[in-house]
Amino acid sequence: METNGKVETRRLSFFYGKSQVLKDVSINIRANQTTAFIGPSGCGKSTFLRVLNRMNDTIAASRLDGEVLLDGVNIYAPHIDVVEVRKKVGMVFQQPNPFPKSIYDNVAYGPRLMGLNHKGTLDELVERSLRAAALWNEVSDNLGRSGLALSGGQQQRLCIARALATEPEVILMDEPCSALDPQSTLKIEELMQELKKRYTIVIVTHNMQQAARCSDWTGFLLLGELVEYAKTSVVFSRPRDRRTEDYITGRFG
Repeated sequence: METNGKVETRRLSFFYGKSQVLKDVSINIRANQTTAFIGPSGCGKSTFLRVLNRMNDTIAASRLDGEVLLDGVNIYAPHIDVVEVRKKVGMVFQQPNPFPKSIYDNVAYGPRLMGLNHKGTLDELVERSLRAAALWNEVSDNLGRSGLALSGGQQQRLCIARALATEPEVILMDEPCSALDPQSTLKIEELMQELKKRYTIVIVTHNMQQAARCSDWTGFLLLGELVEYAKTSVVFSRPRDRRTEDYITGRFG
């Protein structure tokens, strides 16, 4: 059964100065599914991801044409509160980037910024977020330990917990496993399967096997153009476009 759309782009184009990075991208991202974007370096994948929670806003001379809808509302409309957008659409980056704070304070950081200071409520939220990120059992006996003292894989799961603590609806992941060892990568992939029961996940990856394993839908971007977008099983077994087939079979990229 198909789920409803959560994020939609309509004729989305994006420019850095005079350079066009995304070209007329229209796509419907389903709720409670994992959608992967693949493509060679420089094809616009990370730019597309950052467009979805307005992280490109701070880049000088950048410009967006078209619409980005979250639950049917254009997040680039003049009246939209960007802070609210980023609360609903969380981001996990390629390199684990815990703050130089305790594990507890890393997770509590976002809620505190939003005005939540009640200790009991924060304690519950920190535990719930760490459990959701499959990290609680490994750190619960020492939440005062620095987040920087954790292993790479644990740091990435801490960053996922930090993103979950603001109670988002969509989680963006920009190559979340590229800096991790195979065991840590497996834990993140297993975690994604759990998280999509409650969140909509959008991931950028260079790893074809990871896209095939973890995603329900796959989009192939090439030179800013969305060449193909379909169920992952279709993209990897019966791609419509020859360029998609050439990329996933390693002929280029």
